[in-house]
Amino acid sequence: MRVKNHALGDAVGRVYSWLSIGIAVAVCLLIIVNVIYLGAGIMSWEFLSQEPPANTRITTEGGILTPMVGTVILTVIGILIALPLSLSAAVFLTWYTKGGPVKTLIESAIDILAGVPSIVVGLFAVAVFTQPWLAFLSTRIEIEGGYGGAFGRSFLVAGIAMSIMILPFVTKSILEALKTVPPEYAEGSFALGASKWRTVTKVVLSSARPGIITGAVLGMGRIIADTAVVWLALGGTLRMTGLQPWYAPQNWLSTLQHTGTTLTAYIFFTSPAGEGGNPILAFGASLVLIVIIIILNAIVAAIGTIGALKER
Repeated sequence: MRVKNHALGDAVGRVYSWLSIGIAVAVCLLIIVNVIYLGAGIMSWEFLSQEPPANTRITTEGGILTPMVGTVILTVIGILIALPLSLSAAVFLTWYTKGGPVKTLIESAIDILAGVPSIVVGLFAVAVFTQPWLAFLSTRIEIEGGYGGAFGRSFLVAGIAMSIMILPFVTKSILEALKTVPPEYAEGSFALGASKWRTVTKVVLSSARPGIITGAVLGMGRIIADTAVVWLALGGTLRMTGLQPWYAPQNWLSTLQHTGTTLTAYIFFTSPAGEGGNPILAFGASLVLIVIIIILNAIVAAIGTIGALKER
């Protein structure tokens, strides 16, 4: 009787597993096919290489150049800030703490930060970076009678906010990567007389490199897919608002200190839910965004495969 119950349980488990996988794959394919069907018609070189018009409610002309560039800029700033901090935190928790209240406090803070909604992170950025002494990260507000403070919205501000948002996820990913390094590697390094710091930097981190890169790529994916922080901390303007032309090297700092947009904010603005009410543009930008996300996931898969082959 017990054997029959085990067999029935195994059969139910297999059916439930396959059903769950089938539903997940079907939903994913449905979204991708729907976006391709509705967004492929507007795809062209002009759509990818031209800046959007000042008002997308009037016309479907123009393209998504500045939203794509803004996505890249914001992703680079966010990951450049978050990756060193996450790496340092993971190394500290793995090699320089032996439990106790300090480690518990740090791990609890990481878990709590991971559960904070991105909209709260965006509000935090607006509250903090509008302080007058942080005006160098955005622009100064001049009022009658003198200086009124900082605008608090720019690529630099949004990039810092994004780094805060992805910090716990990248840290956890790197922690798991460090745990997969066989302890024999470190023991062999110590046996040869290497210090702990040299062992960590030259042996452990080198062995965990695929996992570290995977964590960084996944963090970049979260930045690319976020809208709330962009809308609050970047400003959500369809075009670059710094000195023009924004792509000239002498104007790069001005571009970073001013507002702009990303693909997710552009999609929201042009969708029926936003102010633009132009779903054709929204689905075209959504198709580009999905292609970028698929490429990132392919990079993660390739890194995992290369890491597995090296271990063999």
